Amino acid sequence: MDSSVHLDHPLAPVYNAASQILILGSFPSVRSRQSGFYYGHPQNRFWPLLARLLQEARPETIPEKQALLLRHRIALWDTLASCSIKGSRDNSIQDAVPCDLQPILRQAAIRQIFVNGRAAARFYQRYQQPITGLTAVTLPSTSPANAAWSLDRLYEAWRVILRYL
Repeated sequence: MDSSVHLDHPLAPVYNAASQILILGSFPSVRSRQSGFYYGHPQNRFWPLLARLLQEARPETIPEKQALLLRHRIALWDTLASCSIKGSRDNSIQDAVPCDLQPILRQAAIRQIFVNGRAAARFYQRYQQPITGLTAVTLPSTSPANAAWSLDRLYEAWRVILRYL
């Protein structure tokens, strides 16, 4: 069993002034930290799902992923700036310190916040919602740990983001 380590969030948020929705995860997985970008685990359905929703080819490189997000006015970040975590397990997170969402909310025209999974929803509701005053829409996790949700089922649930783009 791997032990818990305290980590600072290694990835910058992706957004610009035109961003209209903000998608928040919890904290980057081991594979995301290794790859240097969000949703880096090959079994995570985030990128295939987003490509399908936006009717685009699946982005493979970090610049392609960033361009896809910005082209469709999507901001992407996480709820936690640092935490103690065992591997990639959200349920092991302790000593959580939230990200400051104010720079994104001040600089971008965010119309709606979405959270990817229940852990992100819990952290957002606990730490950010009292500050932002904005209710986030909880979407089912794209993580491979959420195997009960097929890509088709995720697609149906995640289609709600298209209303805000």
